[in-house]
Amino acid sequence: MMRLNHRGLKTFCLLAAAVFFTALLAACQEKGSEEAVKRPVVEGIKIAAVAPAAVDDVYETTGNVRSDRESLVASRAMGVVTSVLVQEGDRVKAGQLLLTIDDRDAAQRAQAAAMALESAKQNKLLQETTWQRYKNLFDEKALSRQEMDQITTQKNVAQAEYERAKAMAEEARTYQSFTSVRAPVSGKVTQKRIDAGSMASPGLPLLVIEESGSFYVEAAVDERLRDKIKPGMEAELVVDGAGGPQRTTVRQVLTTIDPLSRTFIVKITPGGIPARSGLFVRIRISVGRKEAILVPAGALVQKGQLTGVYTVDERGIITYRLVRTGATFAGSTEILSGLAAGDRVIVEGVERAEDGGVLAGGKAP
Repeated sequence: MMRLNHRGLKTFCLLAAAVFFTALLAACQEKGSEEAVKRPVVEGIKIAAVAPAAVDDVYETTGNVRSDRESLVASRAMGVVTSVLVQEGDRVKAGQLLLTIDDRDAAQRAQAAAMALESAKQNKLLQETTWQRYKNLFDEKALSRQEMDQITTQKNVAQAEYERAKAMAEEARTYQSFTSVRAPVSGKVTQKRIDAGSMASPGLPLLVIEESGSFYVEAAVDERLRDKIKPGMEAELVVDGAGGPQRTTVRQVLTTIDPLSRTFIVKITPGGIPARSGLFVRIRISVGRKEAILVPAGALVQKGQLTGVYTVDERGIITYRLVRTGATFAGSTEILSGLAAGDRVIVEGVERAEDGGVLAGGKAP
């Protein structure tokens, strides 16, 4: 029994020694690996600590240029469209024929109404002639008052029938004219919504004509800004490929909220942007003040599709940090996420910075 205890103790001591030497060897290797890391030394850069700054709270959205005067051309008759004589972009004059609708039914109604009118006209002439003859007899006391009243009534009824037939004939001719759709105003065709062979229905817009005149920019704005955006407020418009931003003002605010999009309509004076209906416009409106973290635009570094900045910690180690950017303000860019107040950022000499590098001297100023 004593011999077994001695062997167990010996085994325990051997195992403890093995564990100790293994741990000591690992510690030595780790220390050696740390000493083996060589960080590139970076010089000639400028560092600045970021801090919140008061800036304009800018709401950004998009909109389109629209004409102040736009006419929706619709049919007043139902039928198959037989021809469309204009295309989008064509300029038309008031009264110009735009499209035609199958008028065979309307033509037959007009013909029947014309025949009914002619019949009523002949009957009216006959009754007038008869009344004149009876009138002469009545004047000669050869006809009673009752007979004369009957003839007068027949003449009046014939006159009324003629007037009714005349009105119906005019209505038929008017309806037939509806099969020829003409331009209500002079301007440019901006939309064509039907082609030959399609069915036209009363009230259904077929064409849109934009009259020459003034324009405005229309934008749908989030409902949370309904009490912040007012007529007369400054706005900035940008059109791709048409120069720099154009400063202008809000012209009108329609505060009715769309129940589906939860937006309301804002109309903005176009200012110096091209006045062309349908033009896509980027819009910026200042709706107040806010605090934001800004960095110089030159501090931003693009790596493929990523945007980031070089930060420096207390030990002087440089790290490339991804950020999400917002609006720009006089050469500075708003950082929405990725930086906090007090972070040190390389603002000059970013081309010399290296991710994982260290400042000359080893510590950030």
